Amino acid sequence: MTQRPLLRHIRDHKALFMEIARLRDEAVAGMGLTHYEFHKTPKYISSTGERLTIEPERSIILPTTDLLKGVKGKLLRAIEGFSIVPHSDCGYRYPTAALAGKDAPFIKRLRSEYFHRVDEDRSICRPVNLSFGIKSRGKADNRQEYEVWIPEELLEDDPSPLLVNQYGEDLPDDVRHFAQQPAVIHGWMGVKRAAFEALYRPPAHMGELLLCVGMSVDAYNIGARPDLSFSPEADSSIAASNAELEWEIMGYYAPVGVHYDHDTLWAAINHTLQAIGEPLNTLYAKDIIPIMESKTERILSAVEAHGSTPEDIQRLNLRPWEFLQTSSESRVKRQDPNRSVNFLGRLNRLFYQPEHKLPSISSLHDLIADDR
Repeated sequence: MTQRPLLRHIRDHKALFMEIARLRDEAVAGMGLTHYEFHKTPKYISSTGERLTIEPERSIILPTTDLLKGVKGKLLRAIEGFSIVPHSDCGYRYPTAALAGKDAPFIKRLRSEYFHRVDEDRSICRPVNLSFGIKSRGKADNRQEYEVWIPEELLEDDPSPLLVNQYGEDLPDDVRHFAQQPAVIHGWMGVKRAAFEALYRPPAHMGELLLCVGMSVDAYNIGARPDLSFSPEADSSIAASNAELEWEIMGYYAPVGVHYDHDTLWAAINHTLQAIGEPLNTLYAKDIIPIMESKTERILSAVEAHGSTPEDIQRLNLRPWEFLQTSSESRVKRQDPNRSVNFLGRLNRLFYQPEHKLPSISSLHDLIADDR
C-alpha cells in the first residue's frame, strides 16, 4: 500500500509545509548532497530594474484526469536528472472566485481551502485559509503573481494594505492601483488537487544547482452562472469540467556559501520549466486543449458562454465576503422570496454534483502513480 503521510495534514498548513521541507531535505541528502541549503525563488529583475514577483510556472489542460494515468513514471523515464521526493504527496480541495471581469488588466481572485468537520456528511465542505491574489493575465512566460492571506474579520475591507505590507516597494503601481478597485464575484470554480514535489539536476546545464519543482494535477468544475444557480443552457449548475497538470519552481538548493547571480538562476529556472514541458507536450500532443487562459480566466469565459452579461453580474453584485456565508439576507430564491440562498450548498455542488463529481484526492494520487 502506498504511503501518503502528508494527506493527514489537510487542515494544518503549517505542519504540512514543515513536513514537505523535511522530506525534501532528506531526499537531497539521499542524493549525497550533504552540504546543500534551500533558497526560495528569487525576485525577477526587469530590464528597467523593477523587482517583480514572478510565477515560474507552466501547465497543460486536458479533457479529463484519466489521461494522466501513470504520469509520474512517464516523467521519470523521459527526463534525465528528474526525481520525485518520496512521500511528498499532498492534496487540497478548494473553490476559486474570479473577482474581476475579462476587460480587467489583471486577474483578481479569491481562493479558499475546503475541509470537512469530523464525522460530518462528506457532501458538505467549509472554506478556511482565505487568500486574495492578483496575477498578470494568460499563460505567458514569467507571469507576475501577488497573494496574501486574509483574516476572516477583514473580509469586508480593502485588502490592498495587506499587499503593500507584504510586497512594499516590489508592488508595481499598476498592480497597487488595481488592487484598490472594488471586487465583484464574476464566477466560481471547484478544484481538487493532487500535488507532489520533484527535484531536477542536470549538471551539464546548471553546475551544482538543484531545482525544486512543485507538481500538481487539478480536477476542476466551473460554475455556469456567477451565483451558481441552475443554468438551462448547460442543464446543470456546472458549465465545464477539465483537468490541468501544472509544474512550478518552488526554489532551489545550492552548496552552502555558494551564491549565484540573477541571470544564472533565472536561466536555470527557465531551462527546468522547458525540460519538463517538452516531454509532456510530446506525450499528450493529441489531447492537450490549446487554451491560453489561466483557470481563473476560464471561469470568465465559461460564465460568458452560458449567457451571463457584465450587466447581469453587476446587478447580482456578489461580494467576496459572501464566499464564507452559509446564507445571506440579501439573497433570496426567485421562486420563494421568503427563502434565502444557501451559497455554501451551491459551492459544494461544484465538488459533489453526481453527474460532474470530482475524483477524491486519494484516487487522483493513485491514478498518476499507476504505471501499469
